[in-house]
Amino acid sequence: MYLSDPFDDLLICRLSEGRKAVEPCVIIIFGASGDLTARKLVPALYHLFKEKQMPPAFSVVGVARREKTDASWRTELRSALDRFSRTQPVDEAVWQDFAQHLQYCQGDLTAAATYEALRKRLAAAENELLRRNLLLYLATSPSQFGEVVEQVYRAGLLHKEGGAGWQRVVVEKPFGHDLPSARQLNQELTRFAGEHQIFRIDHYLGKETVQNIMMFRFSNAVFERLWNRESIDHFQITVSEKLGVGQRGGYYEEAGALRDMVQNHLLQVLSLVAMEPPVSLAAEAIRDEKVKLLKSIRPLSEGDMARQVVRGQYSAGIVAGEQRLGYRQEAKVNPNSNVETYVALKLFIDNWRWSGVPFYLRTGKNLPLSTSEVRVQFRRTPHVLFAAQCGQKLDPNALTLHLQPHEGISLRFNGKVPGTSVAVRPVRMHFSYDAEFGAYTPEAYERLLLEAMAGDATLFIRRDEVEAAWQFVDDIRRAWEHKPLTDREFYAAGTWGPVAAEDLLAQNGHAWREPLVVRV
Repeated sequence: MYLSDPFDDLLICRLSEGRKAVEPCVIIIFGASGDLTARKLVPALYHLFKEKQMPPAFSVVGVARREKTDASWRTELRSALDRFSRTQPVDEAVWQDFAQHLQYCQGDLTAAATYEALRKRLAAAENELLRRNLLLYLATSPSQFGEVVEQVYRAGLLHKEGGAGWQRVVVEKPFGHDLPSARQLNQELTRFAGEHQIFRIDHYLGKETVQNIMMFRFSNAVFERLWNRESIDHFQITVSEKLGVGQRGGYYEEAGALRDMVQNHLLQVLSLVAMEPPVSLAAEAIRDEKVKLLKSIRPLSEGDMARQVVRGQYSAGIVAGEQRLGYRQEAKVNPNSNVETYVALKLFIDNWRWSGVPFYLRTGKNLPLSTSEVRVQFRRTPHVLFAAQCGQKLDPNALTLHLQPHEGISLRFNGKVPGTSVAVRPVRMHFSYDAEFGAYTPEAYERLLLEAMAGDATLFIRRDEVEAAWQFVDDIRRAWEHKPLTDREFYAAGTWGPVAAEDLLAQNGHAWREPLVVRV
């Protein structure tokens, strides 16, 4: 039975009502013939349009080298929507209205003539706001980021010092491949755009449940009072993938799990889980605290690397009944590769709140489940009463934030088993987003595009945040250079990682908890 509280609806606090209105604008997608546009960007914009979230007047202009007309580009995108839309079937009437806003501008992104043609097209708009409010989306290869921004600036479509309307540059990751390259990219971008105009995307921050971490912590006094070293024993943050590298072997040889997942997704989740309360909900106040947290991570010495960092690489195995190749047998992979497909870390944060509390992070490919979660393991009860009799069988309390795929929050505590005997057993209370709200969960890109159009940078990465993350990761990468993998660092596909990762937690008497499979 579900018991409703008659005051629930009255207590809804709509923070978004204070959000700045989204003004008419043009979204210009550079590299519009690529996979990102078809799979993520246009489906996201279509859904925003369908939900009446787009501004009253807008246009989407795709810029790419391939020869296409407005009509042929719309036809391609309509076909892609059948495959990638989160709602099926596609509403044909909505699509027809939305498609009228799509335009294509053919040209080489290295040629000034392309940007001049784009400028003339924008100048022809009847609505003045569509000539000056521009969201410049870089869906190109990272090597072109700097050049595209310079060309846009030279064509008079980007005004660093301000002027009529607004212009914002949305940059896809990766933001460099190490600290020097990230700094160089930031320098290239800020030559022609102000930092306040640059919106660096990490799509993980657009996920509803990742955004809810801060809401959960700072709007619930019962949990925030426990969110410190006095109550919490350790954290476990898991982002696991059931798939292997597939056709991305060439990319993975350059990136590895450390660059691909730790530098951005895991450190972003860590910063939200562990940061101090911001002084306000303003974007810069929140980003200040995230940066402060990243800079508080204890640096790892050479000796610490051996004790606190584990890498792994999958060998052949079985995942969900399917035989998988080992990483070294994948296409475009060096048969003697030492690239990591798995990383586990034990981190400490040197501040008052978290002194002495270990944060365990892990990510990997070809693991048993695709899931993301944060497990908060509370301290054990004193060794008297029930703990004295049950010992290790009295499970410590735990709170789990399920980020995907089944979004929700679980609280694990101990309860008496019904009956005449006295027995204690862990039980769980679970909150499910789907069951509670019964509403759609927007895709990450829907929220991120909407926030970029509104000029809210809260969910985007600031320059110093990018550089702090790279500085931490680069130290680990250098320690691994030229070191071959050992037998304890290989793991069979379909298992939860190498033996070395188990040893990492055993040092403190801890053990990895397998992610909870939520039944929905």
